[in-house]
Amino acid sequence: MAGPSHDPALYRHRDAVRISRALVSVSDKTNLLPLAKALAEAGVEIVSTGSTAATIREAGYDVTDVASVTGFPESLGGRVKTLHPAVHAGLLADLRLEDHEAQLNELGIAPFELVVVNLYPFVETVRSGAQGDDVVEQIDIGGPAMVRASAKNFANVAIVVSPESYPAIIDAVSAGGTTLTQRRDLAARAFSHTAEYDSAVSTWFAEETLEGEGLPQHLTIKAERLETLRYGENSHQRAAIYSRVGGHGIAQATQLQGKSMSYNNYVDADAALRAAFDMVKPAVAIIKHANPCGIAVSAPNALDPIASAHLRAHECDPVSAFGGVIAANRTVTLKMAENLRDIFTEVIVAPDFAPEALEVFKLKKNLRVLQLPTDWQQERMDVRLVSGGLLLQDADRFPDDIESVAKDWELVSGERPSEEDMTNLIFAWKSCRAVKSNAIVLAHGSATVGIGMGQVNRVDSCRLAVERAGERAAGSVAASDAFFPFADGPQVLIDAGIKTIIQPGGSVRDAEVVDAAKAAGVTMFFTGERHFFH
Repeated sequence: MAGPSHDPALYRHRDAVRISRALVSVSDKTNLLPLAKALAEAGVEIVSTGSTAATIREAGYDVTDVASVTGFPESLGGRVKTLHPAVHAGLLADLRLEDHEAQLNELGIAPFELVVVNLYPFVETVRSGAQGDDVVEQIDIGGPAMVRASAKNFANVAIVVSPESYPAIIDAVSAGGTTLTQRRDLAARAFSHTAEYDSAVSTWFAEETLEGEGLPQHLTIKAERLETLRYGENSHQRAAIYSRVGGHGIAQATQLQGKSMSYNNYVDADAALRAAFDMVKPAVAIIKHANPCGIAVSAPNALDPIASAHLRAHECDPVSAFGGVIAANRTVTLKMAENLRDIFTEVIVAPDFAPEALEVFKLKKNLRVLQLPTDWQQERMDVRLVSGGLLLQDADRFPDDIESVAKDWELVSGERPSEEDMTNLIFAWKSCRAVKSNAIVLAHGSATVGIGMGQVNRVDSCRLAVERAGERAAGSVAASDAFFPFADGPQVLIDAGIKTIIQPGGSVRDAEVVDAAKAAGVTMFFTGERHFFH
């Protein structure tokens, strides 16, 4: 349905708008008082609500309570404060129109020339782990309504949604008013702000639906461009990195040094995090072209666990590690940095870095050093674009109590391994998740020794893993991300001296595969769950 219309000839030109009356209602009180001081000293009437009014009043500045404007008290625990014609008429009146001005006078309502509003901390509340009604109460209603009304009326009203804009408003007050260009820019920011806010709320409801009822009927993904990249996967492709509203991943990492990140750097860094943070113990993953060329946890009783994990991961495939991307799931120490001194590395990402480590990295000026946000966590859902749409699925995650789950794995051949060997087997199974299908991982002592990835048949992946492991294959354990369709794949592993194999099972020829393992005296487990990674 069409909205109200007016003859364009009726509109009077307005550029500079002097600020006489301001509506201020903010959740984030950062730098509020310097703004209030500037408004008060300029004789601007400040109308405010709740804690904002109290803060301004306690600082010694005059404030008009919204309730005295509306003639209606704040009610329902603060849910209803500004949703009133006495407020919104003052926000929406287009004073370029004589009839709007006349009607305001008839109603005895004064217009606002400035609105300063930021919204309830919904995103921060969700990030804190709050749930249910605690989150719902942080869904702002009156705030977005005021922001949108003021932004629509940018011809007459300046809408401010961030403390970053306060200095410009203070300057405008002393200069005699805001300009049309300034108000239009503030309105654009305001609509973007409410869109992001609504997207965060929509995403929360979608995720709640995912947990309780299934996949959502509607999906909203909102992201803001952080940086235009030099190019994409290849030099002829345009690319940029975007930050998703409510995101807390590689896109939100802080770059501490080095050249600008490339498209491929981001892809590989995210893949490295996927591998390293699957491990509970100090762990390092080295990635090349989105595939691991080494994953390891620290050696038992290592003096510097994360440095130990890196050396063990590097030993898996030093040739492929050249020019790789590294992720550590612990603070990078001086020792680890020294170990990297002579190894060409594109990117290293970790939760934190010892100051001494950063001093060493300064000697490697091209090395990109990324520190994860403090609230970093693995994603709960995977989203992938396809032509004309997108795919959504639960993220493939391991349970925190995987050791308990492992007790239920089906032993289909051989003897049950020792506790130490079982730990190694769990490590191999976890590592498999980070390798592109078809994936085969050989591990010894909770460190990869051979990886076969991305092959179009599982036999070739077995051969590649064995070839890369060399003599280290003998005595190692093998993990396969999906079932063996024939016995030829396991036979390659058996011939290399592997004594324990873990796989999901589920092939129509499982019996044939198990018979081959039994004939060779090899232990084999079925997990009943695969870990394809395309």
